[in-house]
Amino acid sequence: MTSQATAQAVPATTAAPSSLLHSLLRTDRGTHQLPVRVALAAAMLPHGAQKAFGWFDGYGWDGTMGFLTGAIGMPAFVAGALILFELLGPLFLLVGLGTRVVGAGFVAIMVGAIATVHAEHGFFMNWSGTLAGEGYEYHILAIGLAVALVLAGGGRWSLDARLTRGK
Repeated sequence: MTSQATAQAVPATTAAPSSLLHSLLRTDRGTHQLPVRVALAAAMLPHGAQKAFGWFDGYGWDGTMGFLTGAIGMPAFVAGALILFELLGPLFLLVGLGTRVVGAGFVAIMVGAIATVHAEHGFFMNWSGTLAGEGYEYHILAIGLAVALVLAGGGRWSLDARLTRGK
């Protein structure tokens, strides 16, 4: 390879991270994403607080880690990352930062929750308290909201839009 060919290849390589970041942050500038972001954040934040701090009758960090690594068989690093993501992801959604990434993460978390815990209990939530566990109807709603954000981005009123303005 000639030095001229090498020089031409370097800028394309160094530009890739910026292009990837722009692709992840880009948004369609609509306003409809704000209520979707706020609704998903409001639904997910208490679950993250349950897992991380034991708030809202949760098990806290140690209890959740024990369940995820023991009963579910998740590696400790992944379990810890899941707890942090479920706690911090809603805060990112509220300000609209990394909306597509957070949305995709929540899709993965909800699909994982259905597959590992909730599918065996059927579709419906345990409103009467008489069933052995909770169904997955909540998870379907969260997946729908998250997919909408993955497809559209954070919207006009997001840090994503501000960071990608004019690009």
